[in-house]
Amino acid sequence: MKRGAVLLAAALTACGGAPAPDTARQAPASTARVEQGALFSTVSLNGTLTRRARSDGSPYTAINQARGIYTRLPEVGAKVDCGDVLYRVDDNPVRLLCGTVPAYRDLNTGDRGKDVRQLNRNLRVRGNVFTVKTKAALKRLQRGKGRLDLDDAVFLPSPIRITKLSGKLGAPARPGAPVAQATSDTLEVQVELEPSQQRQVKRGDSARITLPDNTSVDGTVDRLGRVARTPEGADHATIPASIRLDEPEQARGLDEAPVRVEVTTTGVKDALSVPVTALVGRSGGGFAVEVVRDRRRRELVAVQLGLFDTASGRVEVEGALKAGDEVVVPSL
Repeated sequence: MKRGAVLLAAALTACGGAPAPDTARQAPASTARVEQGALFSTVSLNGTLTRRARSDGSPYTAINQARGIYTRLPEVGAKVDCGDVLYRVDDNPVRLLCGTVPAYRDLNTGDRGKDVRQLNRNLRVRGNVFTVKTKAALKRLQRGKGRLDLDDAVFLPSPIRITKLSGKLGAPARPGAPVAQATSDTLEVQVELEPSQQRQVKRGDSARITLPDNTSVDGTVDRLGRVARTPEGADHATIPASIRLDEPEQARGLDEAPVRVEVTTTGVKDALSVPVTALVGRSGGGFAVEVVRDRRRRELVAVQLGLFDTASGRVEVEGALKAGDEVVVPSL
């Protein structure tokens, strides 16, 4: 059941649960104002504050292409930037270069393509052609070597933070074998969307994230997974989603921490609203609110319902109401 429906059920229960007659009542126990302004609908989620990786939450994998013996490997937790040495085979450096196209061929003067474009981007050279400028920049990076052999580099989408090592120092390095797993060093929140939430949450939605110390930070829905999966212990499939922190430094020092997320999915800029608890059922069907007129006279006013603001507990209404009217709500 949606949260708005739960609030509505609670309101009707609080008001006695039975339809109310369209006549004046006795003096109300308490009242609340009809307000005009913005309303928002939110989806509440449990999430995990972690490091950005693939859209499904899985880590990046560094695939080795060199032959020889691993003579240097990074430590778990180490950060490796674009252009830095990731590891060494036979004491020859294998560098991390940033890009989404995996290394699949040797690159030399005259070659062109997407892989050349991303190499040039790492070297701060324009274009998708391996030119003399590419060669000169590679010589500076590799201390004299003006081409990029297949086993010289590993391409991953961003600077990384090592999470797991597959290669072992002193062990043979085999082409095509994973050497390490990694994430980026950027914090994000990962959540799982239930089937009922998958049409509501979309990329670009604003989010409010409550950290373990009860402080809150703002975020934005950044990536939505395309493949449903069934988490361990669950009985139904969910879709993974990632939320980017607007100011990641506000959560610095936290990793793999549980958080609470409120995603704002829809909104109206200017609407009349009443507390959900002010709603009563009409004898002929539909809903109404009891309005206090001239501080004494009371009447039921039929209303049509719009957006439920689940965070504030209010609902958009249309009817013979105006901002500032007083409506009856149950006594606390």
